[in-house]
Amino acid sequence: MSLNRSEKQVVIDEVSALAAKAQTLVMAEYRGITVAALTQLRVAARSQGVSLSVLKNTLARRAVAGTGFEAGIDQMTGPLIYGFSEDAVAAAKVVADFAKTNDKMVIRGGVYAGKSLDANGVKQLASIPSKEVLLAQLLGLMQSPISRTARVLAALAEQRGAAQPAEAEAPAEAQPA
Repeated sequence: MSLNRSEKQVVIDEVSALAAKAQTLVMAEYRGITVAALTQLRVAARSQGVSLSVLKNTLARRAVAGTGFEAGIDQMTGPLIYGFSEDAVAAAKVVADFAKTNDKMVIRGGVYAGKSLDANGVKQLASIPSKEVLLAQLLGLMQSPISRTARVLAALAEQRGAAQPAEAEAPAEAQPA
């Protein structure tokens, strides 16, 4: 079914709006994947805040023209599913995780920070922990020296607390003799 000019413009506008908010674009070939499997992928993507779209490549090229995702125009060939995400790694994680369990999903490439990524680049991006995990790790690193210092001070206080009664008893015994 062919879209008329106004319908095509609506699609281009929607994808342009997605691209304006997104940090990452991931493109994957979906040839041979069942509708049920694609539905599972869309559910997983939606829960991670990733927008997945199957688009005509010409419409996708027009939508990303003039944006940071223009670097990926040369990769837009064949039947592709496009994943846009505001989180830098979410789209790459969703598509890469799905590709691990479904061998028919082939990651073609992507764009991050205005730079074109190949399939390996997308997989490396997917291996980066999410923002929340990185913040938790940073907080743990920041708390580590403080908690170690507190434990050392508590141990010193405990040693001094145990040593003071023994010192107090020793002089008392020495005086009567």
